[in-house]
Amino acid sequence: MNTTQATQQRISSITVVGGGSAGWMAAAALTTYLGKGARVRLIESEEIGIVGVGEASVPHIRQFNGQWLGLDEAEFVRRTQGTVKLGIQFNDWGRIGDSYIHGFGAIGRSLGPLPFHQFWLKLHLAGKAGPIGDYSPQTVMAPQGKFTSGDRNAAPGSPLADIAYAYHFDAALYARYLREVAEQRGVQRIEGKIVSVQQRANDGFIESVTLESGQVVDGELFIDCSGFRGLLIEETLKTGYVDWSHWLPCDRAVAVPCESVQPITPYTRSTAREAGWQWRIPLQHRIGNGYVYSSRYLGDDEAAATLLANLDGKALAEPRLLRFTTGMRKKIWHRNVVSLGLASGFLEPLESTSIYLAQSGITRLLSLFPNADFNPQLAEQYNRETAFEYERVRDFLILHYHATERNDTPFWDYCRTMAIPDSLREAMELFRSDGRYFRNGEDFFALPSWVQVMLGQGITPQGYHPIVDEMPEPKLVELVEGMRGMLSHAVAAMPTHQEWIERYWKARAA
Repeated sequence: MNTTQATQQRISSITVVGGGSAGWMAAAALTTYLGKGARVRLIESEEIGIVGVGEASVPHIRQFNGQWLGLDEAEFVRRTQGTVKLGIQFNDWGRIGDSYIHGFGAIGRSLGPLPFHQFWLKLHLAGKAGPIGDYSPQTVMAPQGKFTSGDRNAAPGSPLADIAYAYHFDAALYARYLREVAEQRGVQRIEGKIVSVQQRANDGFIESVTLESGQVVDGELFIDCSGFRGLLIEETLKTGYVDWSHWLPCDRAVAVPCESVQPITPYTRSTAREAGWQWRIPLQHRIGNGYVYSSRYLGDDEAAATLLANLDGKALAEPRLLRFTTGMRKKIWHRNVVSLGLASGFLEPLESTSIYLAQSGITRLLSLFPNADFNPQLAEQYNRETAFEYERVRDFLILHYHATERNDTPFWDYCRTMAIPDSLREAMELFRSDGRYFRNGEDFFALPSWVQVMLGQGITPQGYHPIVDEMPEPKLVELVEGMRGMLSHAVAAMPTHQEWIERYWKARAA
């Protein structure tokens, strides 16, 4: 063997600790892309439950499932009791009685260097345009309960050409489906509880884990998907945690499923409550519900009572309590451990980013996948990129809480008056000035998301981009109102979401 070959020794053994969505997503992706060159094993215990309480997602999941894992969309939706998600409806956030939808995809159609909302803004400030939600397919479709995956015959650049959407699905069923896929592709599942972790004496790398049965499972690379406890990344490697609860004060959630009601709505609902907010995630066989709240302002029993009093149907289980601290590990990749899912950090489910952050971590790991020498620059780059991503999502979530006029409860008064990160404060000030937002590098949430939430939360720009004034007003009205008319007409002709599910994605009887 020559020197070049010696320095390129491949990792041949990967051990995933923990199942659930994160564990099985990682196992399926690793075995798909590393092939026979690396043995992938996953350790999980049937006695340890997963946190999954029904999931909402963002459109990135379509790329991960379809392009990365090669899953069939219809099969995935059927197997997970899935439905469509076009966006999130936010009720009572800016003020009690307010309602807006943060829809996926573009707003209108850009013209030259300017996004559509700048043209809309001039007319809106003059009282000559409707709400911003009238100009995006998703935000027109969602409240009408309509859905189509896109019009292949639409004109190039048309917002109807490719409809951005995500899914609601049962997280436990998703993990089960991915397990089948992963095992078919060569992943070995090992049942058992880990009772001890062995580290190498010279560098502290994880060498192996020992199960209750006495079985020892070794590995060169370990993927920690052990949930909040962070068995490897925190309990063993003592990586440390960055706490963001002063900006995102909710630290508990109580969750319960209830009976489904018809028709099934193609959007998530988030309703602001006394000390947090309530989610509603419609699946084919039930509705997932939860109340995310701050224990400083609300007791657990009161939270559960509020949740149970605001369900669409009969509760199907007892409310389940989850405790968390919003933040992230100081290092997501430390030594030979990469943490994913709840083991890496937790950003509350307000914008449904949990599944995305795990999938993003998996694709980033594949991009920066190490050799057996574990070049430290790869881990450093991974941690830099991940920290940036978490921080930008964090700022977007803080925006929802801070940009409010509510002062009717101590919780909302705190959120309204709290100090916020400079990065978010500057973004809000710029938008308030003339409706601009500059996407920072690989910021996950793009311009339309920031525009919809800022406007929805009551941040009204005082002006607009100066280039807009170069367009004669009759042409401006034709551009803006023509978009609204076109979308209204197109959406009216679409099938309902319920019809789409029945026709293409109906789950098989249990």
